[in-house]
Parts: sequence; C-alpha cells; structure tokens
Amino acid sequence: MKASTFVYPWDVDGDPEAPARIAALGVEQVTLAAAYHSTRALTPRHPRHRIVTAEHAAVLYPADDRWTGRELRPYAAGPWAPGDAFGEAATALAGAGLEVHTWVVLAHNSRLGAEHPGTSVVNAYGDRYPWAPCIAQPATRAYLVDLAAEAAVRPGASGTELESLGWYGLEHLHAHDKTGGVGLGEAGQYLMALCFCPSCREGYGRHGLDADELAAAVRTALEPVWQGAPSDGGWAGIEKLLGETLATTTRAYRDETARTLQEQAVAAVRAAAPDGFQVLLHADPVSYHVGANPGVDPAHILSVADGVVVPCAGGTGTLTPFARQGREGAVVAANFPVVSGMGGSPGTLAADAAEARRRGATELRLYHAGLASDDDLAAVRSALAGL
Repeated sequence: MKASTFVYPWDVDGDPEAPARIAALGVEQVTLAAAYHSTRALTPRHPRHRIVTAEHAAVLYPADDRWTGRELRPYAAGPWAPGDAFGEAATALAGAGLEVHTWVVLAHNSRLGAEHPGTSVVNAYGDRYPWAPCIAQPATRAYLVDLAAEAAVRPGASGTELESLGWYGLEHLHAHDKTGGVGLGEAGQYLMALCFCPSCREGYGRHGLDADELAAAVRTALEPVWQGAPSDGGWAGIEKLLGETLATTTRAYRDETARTLQEQAVAAVRAAAPDGFQVLLHADPVSYHVGANPGVDPAHILSVADGVVVPCAGGTGTLTPFARQGREGAVVAANFPVVSGMGGSPGTLAADAAEARRRGATELRLYHAGLASDDDLAAVRSALAGL
C-alpha cells in the first residue's frame, strides 16, 4: 500500500536532515501543508526551534495577483513560514525521492471570522463561530474555490488533499477550549451546526422552511440536552430531537450546499492543474457530519474527485462506504494518527493497515511525521517495512 505522511514546511525548512529522515520511514509521498489554519506545533528534532506558533490561518507561499482588490483573500504567513516556505520544503523533499502533494485547509479560518464576522456560521442562538466560514455565502464560496485552485496546484506538487471542504460546526479545538461541560452527542452537535446567517436563512426559505420557526424549533429541541438529557446518536436521534420533516429538509439543503461547493472547487483545481494531477478530499461517509473531514455522499464524491482520505482513529469502518462503491482507480486512503502523545498508536500500525486493506483501503496516510517522537517514528518504520 502506498503510504504518505503529513508534514509542515517548518518541519523541513532549516533542517537539512529532515527529508532523508522522512524518506527513511518507508513512505513514498509527503502531504505538505500549503494553506493551513492556526496551530502550535512541536518540532522535536529541528536544529533551530522546538515550538512553532502559527498565529493565524495562512498560505505558506506567496499568493498571486488573483486576490488584488478582493475583500476576502488569504493571509500571508508570519515568521513561522516566511517567503515560499512550501516551495523550499517541497524542493528538499523531492530531492530525497519523495512525491509531494499539497495539503490545503479551506473552510476553517479563525482570522477570517474575526476580521469579517459576517462570513461565519451563526447558530440558532445567534452565536457566531469565527473559525467556521459559512459555505453557503456566495463571496465565501468564491474565496474557497479560488484558494483551492491556487494552494493545491503549487510547483513541484503532483496532487492535492483538500481538507475542510464542507460544513464546519461547533466542535473545534479552540484556544483554552471550555465547551465540554455538556455532552451534546451527535444529534446535539448537528443542531448546533445549523447555520442561520442571511444566506442560510434564504436557503431554508427555498426549501420551504421559515428560518425563524426553524431556529425556535432547534432551541426547543436542545433545551432538554442543556439540562442533561442524553442526545441520541445517529440520524434517528436528530429526527427525534428536531422532527423528521425539519431534520430531512435541513439536511437536504446542507448536503446540496456542500456538494455544489465540492464540485466547483475540484473543477477549479483541475482547470489549474496539469494532466494527471490527483485530487483527494478529506471526508467522512456520513453526509451530515461536520468538521475537518466533512460529511459527503460516497457515491457522489467519488464521481467528482479521484478519491478520499478517511479518518480511521476510531476504527476502519469509515472506509467501507467508500470502498463498496467499487469505483475503479479511486483512492481510498486510511488516515491513522501515529503520534502516541496525541492519542495515536504507531505500535499497532501494521495490524491497523492490514485491517484497512481488508476494508478496502488502497493507501495509507500517517499523521504526522513532524510531530512524532523518535520512538513513534521507529515504530512507523518497522510497520511500513513489514507491509
């Protein structure tokens, strides 16, 4: 199975030993961040630093003139990734014999929400989620589509992985996060992800719903959850809280909004890319799920993109809905965390990869070579050597 590991430019730039060390893991490819959200990251082997603080979402290369005069535009990185940090890292990694694909984070940008609050998802209580751009808004969609095309097709890259190309919701690892006091469950998370910005209110209207009445219904449905009642999992739990008609109609609107954005973004990447350029999406097989791996319809997304990268931290069952489509040549990449200090299990990677193959995975993704300890990397080398 072809394997790729995620890497940040700052893991490589300034560390002449990094490319060879990554290649020695046994991976054929690196998925290198080209546009990324704010983060604080370890660099445990870098000769110049141990902590990198990326203060805001940014592109890690010089943006071109397509953004001139536009209100919504990508932010340049600060000292954590100066100049063409992506390009420098990509050249070094390719020199070690590694294939380079871009890693592009799209609808996840706290600075965009802070500086342009009208772009954010607004919940039924009127609270804004500044980290979550609403993908129904025309200007935001245009920004995301153009960002996908620019950030994906970088010199030296032969493919891309598009993350957060869909709805984002409440769940978010925010600074000093204090939102875990009430167990919202899957149903509660869905209701708290429903957006009521002007674009979404108009969208609900097109589907025959009154936005004010829907917001009131969401608040009523959530009241027992705030008081401690369990929020049942799965779609049946959402229908139980909100009612079948409202639940089904909101899902239809949100699914349509995400599908059309995904189609537009992939088409824009293909138009900018050379022949043979691979386009994958980070995706969850349940269409109403939100976040970095947004929910998709497996049959639809495999008709649009070349494949998917599927989170497998909680098990490999998420692979099956994609694999059962039987689409010839489609990539179904199983994404395993391999940083033990962040909940990963590099010691079980060989067994996990074997199970993923049985479930229909065609490739592996490993999160993340730059963050992992030496012991974690040794376990990855051992596992990949045995595959």
